Amino acid sequence: MSDTSESVRSSSAPRVVLVTGGGRGIGRAVVEMLADRGCRVALTYRSDAAAAEAVCDGREGQVRAFEWDAADRGAAKRLVGEVEDRVGEIDGLVNNAGIAHSGLLAMTSDEQWDRVLDVNLGGVFRLCRAVVPLMVRRRRGAVVNLSSLAALRGVAGQAAYAASKAGVLALTRSLAREIGSRGVRVNAVVPGFVATDMTSTLPERVISVLRAAESLPRGVDARQVAATVCFLLSEDAGAITGQCVPVDAGASA
Repeated sequence: MSDTSESVRSSSAPRVVLVTGGGRGIGRAVVEMLADRGCRVALTYRSDAAAAEAVCDGREGQVRAFEWDAADRGAAKRLVGEVEDRVGEIDGLVNNAGIAHSGLLAMTSDEQWDRVLDVNLGGVFRLCRAVVPLMVRRRRGAVVNLSSLAALRGVAGQAAYAASKAGVLALTRSLAREIGSRGVRVNAVVPGFVATDMTSTLPERVISVLRAAESLPRGVDARQVAATVCFLLSEDAGAITGQCVPVDAGASA
């Protein structure tokens, strides 16, 4: 990292953060905010290399992109090894990558169900399993998992997605209990509806349900979610673990 970047890095910010799905949407906002705070960031992408490289443009030596498939059983360990070799020891992990599926439960195939659960929940499990032992050994680190408002309230046509994101919340709480004594924190952020490439495929009726209970008329944007993620990664949140923090314009109030 350049001397300039080091000079602006917040003393409470992690030094190296791995952000999955960092090429677009909320993930991109997290990467950009962390980089602005002087952190070195490794971001992952699955298929859109151009979007990932666009995030890296102008941030040579500070932000690097790595190809990763959350459903690949052996990819998490390889990814973590590459990041530690090429970027540095991982202090922060943001599990943001995910896929959506819309469809009535009765019309959801086994293959569709398995794919959503394997990427959205299995991917978080496998990457935590690869990163957490390193953090525990170093007695430092923070993990932030991205869930969804769909995990907290019923949304017709979102059973697979909601189940996967509810699983992320349960994993977060259990893992926080397991490793808190080693100085490693684990929290989740629960965004409300945020307009991104992934949510652009949601039917209008689903968006209406997600936004109907919002108390704040402006809703939620990606940078507001990113700011909460960055806070939970930082030592300013050093007494917070095992929590699920909604950023949903009051929809879950």
